[in-house]
Amino acid sequence: MEVQRGYLRIPINHRLLPQPSQFSPSLAPTPVLLLFGATPIFHVDFTSTVHPPHTQPSARFAALSSSQRHNKTANMFMARSEYGMLTLYFTRLGTWLICVPDRGINTFSPEGRLFQVEYSLEAIKLGSTAIGVATSEGVILGVEKRVTSTLLETSSVEKIVEIDRHIGCAMSGLQADARSMVEHARVECQSHAFNYNEPLRVESCTQAICDLALRFGEGADGEETIMSRPFGVALLIAGFDEDGPQLFHAEPSGTFYRYDAKAIGSGSEGAQAELQNEYHKSLTLTDAETLVLKTLKQVMEEKLDAKNVQLASVTREKGFRIYTDEEMATVVERLPAN
Repeated sequence: MEVQRGYLRIPINHRLLPQPSQFSPSLAPTPVLLLFGATPIFHVDFTSTVHPPHTQPSARFAALSSSQRHNKTANMFMARSEYGMLTLYFTRLGTWLICVPDRGINTFSPEGRLFQVEYSLEAIKLGSTAIGVATSEGVILGVEKRVTSTLLETSSVEKIVEIDRHIGCAMSGLQADARSMVEHARVECQSHAFNYNEPLRVESCTQAICDLALRFGEGADGEETIMSRPFGVALLIAGFDEDGPQLFHAEPSGTFYRYDAKAIGSGSEGAQAELQNEYHKSLTLTDAETLVLKTLKQVMEEKLDAKNVQLASVTREKGFRIYTDEEMATVVERLPAN
């Protein structure tokens, strides 16, 4: 068995079908049209789940009767794996197992899953680590700034941004996608302040962002389509309003939850375990700063310093603010040596 451009080929004899390179993986109907005119000679029954290209499919072949061979609906067998729709075509020329990635972003699988949304969550795991910690005094956000080149200006790597004077967010995933979500949140905050002469609540701002996250795909009649795919970014939204300091986690699926402490990104698993052990309700803002940096230090591949991490805080008195280089150097110096 071999894999070429998303296709799996199982030859029965040496008279093979055209090479997979002649077809586009995005054009699923092409192989179907070529094979519909052929006469099927085998039937297949899967005996285990197929996950190409990581495992080999286990299938049982059986000869078809003469009447079955001329049944146009019997010349293919379809199944679904987490990698896409699997279709087996049987002809006298050979057998093809074709894996077409799931492209229906608004279509549920038979198991009730939206594969493209699940894939977008995987994109977040490739992003830099971001951590948020809420205390009674305010919320601290911290992110890892990946510096991929000595020629890169670290100040241009923005992983924490301000949404309003009392709200900010940290991001992990595709930064370009985050820009669209942040701009939408800023417009919502300004519109609410203009119409009602009051700041937008943190939860309402998060709700507006998650509503945007759901507006992908073809869209319904009269509904504007923002993206042709789900957003590949997750946000930690921190703010302070009449309900006190709050920290929310927003996902590409449109789901959001409130947390006392949360980590996202490539190092989220280890960071979340550390937060689970170290967090307690009596933390001060200074304690939260130390906890965020100490956790980032454990999951970062590079040595932590004032240049490759960024902190921000949101409090009642000062609102949202991003730490300066001098403040970052001071906080990093407070970290324990080990």
